[in-house]
Amino acid sequence: MERTLIIIKPDAVQRGLIGQIITRFEQRGLRVIGMKLIHVTRELAEKHYAVHKERPFFAKLVDYITSSPVIVMALEGPEAIKAARTTIGSTKPFEAAAGTIRGDFALTVDYNLVHGSDSPENGVIEVANFFTDAELLPGWERSTDKWIS
Repeated sequence: MERTLIIIKPDAVQRGLIGQIITRFEQRGLRVIGMKLIHVTRELAEKHYAVHKERPFFAKLVDYITSSPVIVMALEGPEAIKAARTTIGSTKPFEAAAGTIRGDFALTVDYNLVHGSDSPENGVIEVANFFTDAELLPGWERSTDKWIS
């Protein structure tokens, strides 16, 4: 069972898309094991985006993710990373397929609505950066689980 971190970014929160985005992941079959509304601190943003620290857009990323509250979710499911990233769509919204979150709601790379972990290893690290073990409810069963996996 894989885990992925999803961040519903400031532009999606400000545009009132939280419910529609969460619905996409639930309809896909991914199980929410943690979710909260937070205001990301600069320290946490810099840690989260550390891989981009030397890139010219790093400061802009940090400013963006700290500009407004976000929803962070820990999702679990078989091949959760691939399922979530397929649901999200291409990083460049103009390349994202219709029916994906970015394909349906985003116009620019700068405001692309959602973050999803890019590997199982990063999923574990990212979930741990945003959630304590006490904030997660892994493995709880939904009545629909037997129809999904």
